[in-house]
Amino acid sequence: MHNVKDRKTSPEDSRSTIVSRIAHEAYQHAPRILPKGPWWRYLESNFSERPEGFELKFRDLWRVEATAASDVFIRTAGASLIGALALPIGYHPFKIREMFRDRDFYELMADSGDPQQFFHEPPKDHPIRRETPRWPYFRPEGGVCEDLSFESPFEPVNPHLRKSYLSIGENRIARARYWRHNEGPRPTIIAVHGFFADPYWLNEWFFALPWFYRKGCDVLLYTLPFHGRRQSKFSPFSGHGFFAYGLSHMNEAFAHAVYDFRILMNFLEREMGAKKIGVTGVSLGGYTSAILACAEPRLQFSVPNVPVVSIADLVLEWEPVGKAVRLMLFALRRSVKDIRHMLAVHCPLTYRPVLPKNRLMIIGGVGDRLAPPKHSRLLWDHWGRCRIHWYPGSHLLHLDKGDYLRQMAKFLTEIRFLEPSHR
Repeated sequence: MHNVKDRKTSPEDSRSTIVSRIAHEAYQHAPRILPKGPWWRYLESNFSERPEGFELKFRDLWRVEATAASDVFIRTAGASLIGALALPIGYHPFKIREMFRDRDFYELMADSGDPQQFFHEPPKDHPIRRETPRWPYFRPEGGVCEDLSFESPFEPVNPHLRKSYLSIGENRIARARYWRHNEGPRPTIIAVHGFFADPYWLNEWFFALPWFYRKGCDVLLYTLPFHGRRQSKFSPFSGHGFFAYGLSHMNEAFAHAVYDFRILMNFLEREMGAKKIGVTGVSLGGYTSAILACAEPRLQFSVPNVPVVSIADLVLEWEPVGKAVRLMLFALRRSVKDIRHMLAVHCPLTYRPVLPKNRLMIIGGVGDRLAPPKHSRLLWDHWGRCRIHWYPGSHLLHLDKGDYLRQMAKFLTEIRFLEPSHR
């Protein structure tokens, strides 16, 4: 599966979009793994079992194997927790019956190939509250830190879910933390956290937001639905409500995430005068940032970091939940392709990106076992093999992080999001 041969490419070579020293095996003839036609139908049924090979030197090989082991341990613990606390709530026989009631509603939207049918435009001038946080972890020099919040006017796309979805009042208050320079406006990076990982202090460090701030950017951390202070009073952990109430509810949570994100974009443009706004996200946030690249043309860039692109296939790898899902599909005489189609309405593989290829970049972890690298590879194929950087670490341990941060800075400079003096 691995060999140690280095690769070299010239700037003119189309393969130079791989901007890391690590590349796919046989990169000269790397076949496409994304089929033509509807991806949910033609992607191999055993995609969850597909390996992804890389060219690794020994110094990277041992680090990949070591970090991957930590991901497997965390994945098993997380899958057990989700299986115990989510499957009984949102995937019992009555919920499954509701899922098939809603199936045509979502599948027809996915079949249209038009993201605007599902991702609706929010009001342009929705009010947003601004408050000074009591305990900001990063105090920006020459700037201020603010907490933003607003009551979201989002209503589920599917009318059958409006009452149940909107019953969770805490989730209707959207939240974000915003660091801005006193002298503005500045190019603004919006960062979207991963599943369960919403704390501001964690994401300030993970996204290196102080580093980007010092390069001249304003930065905003967006809290996804059902995370942090948006989770219900009885939620056992942050993010539980995003997946716990069934596939239809999950679909609406993604529509909600994009809707509230757009309200924040409107605020940044209208009240803060931001002329350039881009998005990056990790894991679930990487998935969200990839969706936004298909739905929001105002963005200057999208950089998904260790993204998932097919939630249905991912779940099959998360044992012991994977076994329970396989048994459920067998009992219902369904396949993973049916679940893919149900969820395709918000999948970035369903739509063409509205951003040009030179404004797209992907960051993938070779040892990632929570969002395996084949998902990044699939998105890379779909996005016309845009710029991609592979690091020798796992989902949580991003080794050689400085390398991909420098590549991100180079990317942002080339698209004129950052001025050359800020490289």
